This record gives sequence, structure tokens and C-alpha cells, in this order.
Amino acid sequence: MLQPSEITNVEVEIIHDLVYSVQNEKELLADLYIPKNSQSPVPVIIWLHGGGWRFGDRKLGPDFSTYFASRGFAMVSIEYRLSEEAIFPAPIHDVKTAVRWVKAIAETYGLDSNRIGLWGSSAGGHLAALATTSGTEEFIEDNPEYSGISSDVQAVAIGYGPVDFLKMDEQNEKDGIIEKDPESAQIPTDKKATDPDSFESLFIGAPISSCPDRVKAANPITYIKPGMSLPPFLIMHGLSDTAVPAKQSEMLYQAIAAEGNDVSLYLIKGLGHGFLNRTNLDDDGPILANCHISKDGVETNNEERTHFIFWTIEQFFVRTLKKF
Repeated sequence: MLQPSEITNVEVEIIHDLVYSVQNEKELLADLYIPKNSQSPVPVIIWLHGGGWRFGDRKLGPDFSTYFASRGFAMVSIEYRLSEEAIFPAPIHDVKTAVRWVKAIAETYGLDSNRIGLWGSSAGGHLAALATTSGTEEFIEDNPEYSGISSDVQAVAIGYGPVDFLKMDEQNEKDGIIEKDPESAQIPTDKKATDPDSFESLFIGAPISSCPDRVKAANPITYIKPGMSLPPFLIMHGLSDTAVPAKQSEMLYQAIAAEGNDVSLYLIKGLGHGFLNRTNLDDDGPILANCHISKDGVETNNEERTHFIFWTIEQFFVRTLKKF
């Protein structure tokens, strides 16, 4: 297999400030990164930023020309409504609208509407998982934009996304690492998920302990049914994460694997929250991780070894979106 340094990058065209949705007279924007001189429609990866559903925008993340437009993927970084504007389920409506919009504009920009992946970190990881496990019939608003177009995708990569808010406090990692990235710098270190003003409570619209049914509706695992077929998932989580416990990702992995789906889990040693915002993360070499891979309901790999993080994500999308 080629190593990261052996891949030739291509030039990238960037189109800023495309309007993908209008909500209450507010335009929701997306930036599009397209590899130049592509000879055929290119696969697409939609990035969903973190920020506790409370802050952040489509600029919060790694360099999208590097990851992964210069590698032959079209990258779409979107904004979605934050909790101070609209509570759950508004952001998940926005994500599904964005997927349908990408398919609607695919021919115009040379995109492949049949090869689309979601990639999200933290709150964006939660939204990526929920948009996928809930299928195409849940979370559809009245008179949806781009109606008649499916919101299904072919691959999902998630970094440190919460899934079951009511279990986060008991799973919390006390002795973790505070990463030096724009997202982690804004995350309170003294909050519990059950606090009335926690990110989770603000997202739901009430203290999460007071509305377990709404919390359940926001849990991606809720929608995984017996025999349910899902696209391949890649899940990554730092074992020193103090904002979202790594056990949240373990729970999602186990629920997806139990129904015979293709899912991989990387529990990464020495990393805290927000590491996907660090463009230079792989510059210091590979990082040790516990790797779990499940296919057809059987765990085929369970080992500890070193990985380049972004390289692993890229190879996942190569396998799931390019090798058709």
C-alpha cells in the first residue's frame, strides 16, 4: 500500500458561499472544493463541523484542499443551524437537506451523486451518524427542499461524536487531555451533560434528564433495527477525550456491528477531543490505536498498532467511494 508521502496531489478549485438552504429567511452556506481536471464525476465527502451544536461554522475543521480535495474527492463543508437559532431536530433537517442539495447540483459541478460520504467531528459526528441510521424517512420537514431526492449516503466517518447523552456523565474520562485546537478551546471543562446549560441540553431544548424521550430521539442507536443495512462506518475516538467519553463511540460501534454491518473503530492513545481540526496531525508520524474491525457481524480484526489518522480516513473513503 502507498504511504501518504507517495501520493501526488492535484490542484483544487474552491467555490465559497454557495446557498444550499434558506431557513426563516436565513441562507445556509456551503463551500465546495473540487479537484481540477477530473475526467469523470468525482466522489463527494460532506464535512460536518463540531462545536457542541452551539458554535463553529463551515471553516472549523482541517484544510479541505489537503483533506481530501487534492486527493481526488470533492469536499463540501456546510454550516447548519446552531442551538441558539433552532433546537433539535433542526440541524439534522439541515444535514439531510445538504445531502439532497449535493445530489441536485452534482451534474453542474461534475460530482458523482451515487458516491457521497459524510464526515463529521464531535457534534458533526453525531449528526452524521443520526442522518444515516435514521434512514431517509425520519426527520423530513414539511415541504422539504429538493423533495424527491434521497438523502442516503454510501459511507460515514465519525470522530468522537456523542450518541447517548444520558450516559455521558457516568462514562466521563476525568484524567484526559485538552487539545490545542479552536474547538477544544471553547468547550467548558466543568460541565456535566445533565446540566441545564450543557451543550446537550441546549441542543435538545431542555435539561436532558427532564426529557428522556427527546434524548432517545436524538440518539443514532435508537434507529438501528434488527437486520438493518447501513453503509460502511469508520469511527475514531481519542482515549484521553474529556468532552465526549470514548465509550460513546464503542456503543455506536457495537450497535452497528451487531446487525452485520461494515464498521471500524479506532480508539487512539494520547489524543483528546478536537484532533480532526489539526491539519498537521499526521506530521509527527503514526499514532498508536486499538483497532476493531467488524464485517458481516464478525469482528475480523482486534489489534493495537500505529496509524496515520488522516491517511486512515482517506483510505476508508477510497475503499468505500472510489473502488466501485
